[in-house]
Amino acid sequence: MRILIDLTHPGDVHFFRRAIEIWRQRDHAVLITARRKDLTVDLLKRLAIPHEDLGAARSGLFGLGIELFARTYRLCRRVREFRPDVMTTTAGTFIAQAGWLCRVPSVVFYDTENATLSNLITYPVCTAVVTPQCYYGRVPAAKHRTYMGYQELAYTHPHSFTADPERLADFGLSRDEPFIFVRLVAWGAAHDTLDHGFTQVEDAISELQRFGRVVISAEGPLPPGLEPHRLSGPLEHVHHVLAFARLFIGESATMASESATLGTPAIFVATTGRGYTDDQERRYGLTYTFRDRRTAQRDGLDKAIEILSDADSKAQWARKRERMLADMIDVSEYVVTLVESYAKV
Repeated sequence: MRILIDLTHPGDVHFFRRAIEIWRQRDHAVLITARRKDLTVDLLKRLAIPHEDLGAARSGLFGLGIELFARTYRLCRRVREFRPDVMTTTAGTFIAQAGWLCRVPSVVFYDTENATLSNLITYPVCTAVVTPQCYYGRVPAAKHRTYMGYQELAYTHPHSFTADPERLADFGLSRDEPFIFVRLVAWGAAHDTLDHGFTQVEDAISELQRFGRVVISAEGPLPPGLEPHRLSGPLEHVHHVLAFARLFIGESATMASESATLGTPAIFVATTGRGYTDDQERRYGLTYTFRDRRTAQRDGLDKAIEILSDADSKAQWARKRERMLADMIDVSEYVVTLVESYAKV
């Protein structure tokens, strides 16, 4: 079987990493095409995953429109050369168009309801849309497939990942020193244009420091006074850091979910939510989301202080995680089987 995987975001690398290993163990021919966005290509290089770079991401609606045509053209050219039996990715904006034009099945995994424009041009032309069971966005019923899980469980499930405290040293951290993980995003994605998170970052960090060291993962520049807090280290191993943090608080829904599925208390501060973080909060109390533009930072910090003030909070979250895992599937195994089932062989 011949499988083409288009990786356009760093999270895609983690999502498909184990599936790629399984497909190659089964002697399938796998071609990975990559997009230079954030750390996507860098992650592939660090993990020694062979890939082809099809160009850099563009920004703004006009830039994204130009990229859609240019990247789809490059993908179509590679499809004709590689002749895949099936193509897959997350979000799927590019492979959906290429698959439709080249008559190759395209399987799109996604979990972001507010990516309205991307979903509008993807869902009608792809072969299948695969979402967590908690996804509340509109999907054509005939092509919609759902599973019990979250996308992040493709790489945080115990079958895929074991947290190693020795990895903390690579980031200048220690399990003996309590630390809090803060994530700040650049709000550059198409679905982020109307979204907002922290309003006074310095104030938030000052409050959190009462409970331990604060490390910040940021997509863009930080105020000068916060630069010493910036996380540095081999970012392909960042999930070990999330697993041992006392608390995650930040503007990234993905990292909030990663933390929750690893058993770390997670607080998501953003004006738009996600079905999966809502589900984690409602069913298991793993994640808390604060959306009100005026009060989200204050409400999020109050919840963070409540959790950090409880010395037993990590043990509580470990138990919550076990309850969650009992309900969920091994997402990577599901990805492997489902994609294979759509191959035109």
